[in-house]
Amino acid sequence: MLMSDERSAEESVVKLFGDPLRARIVRLLASEQMCTCHLIEETGARQPTISHHLKVLREAGLVEAEPQGRFTYYRLRPEAVAAVARDLDGLAARAERAQRVRRPCD
Repeated sequence: MLMSDERSAEESVVKLFGDPLRARIVRLLASEQMCTCHLIEETGARQPTISHHLKVLREAGLVEAEPQGRFTYYRLRPEAVAAVARDLDGLAARAERAQRVRRPCD
């Protein structure tokens, strides 16, 4: 996942943290690889809900899956999270510079 502008960073942040349950899944996967059954146990959410959030995160390139027998383990992609962090850092730097810029009103 490569982000080219602040809109991409915003979209990725929404994918990561735009939903409280999805944010919780991201935090859990930041600590260890888990299968759906673990995420259900940890969050109390239903399987279809967990699967939906994992799909959103996979499609965004933030999470990857690895089949292990009859289970599939999910892990957060550190390079994708680092790319989001870099983009947010750039956005923060622009916001800092914007503190000195004011567009005049007509």
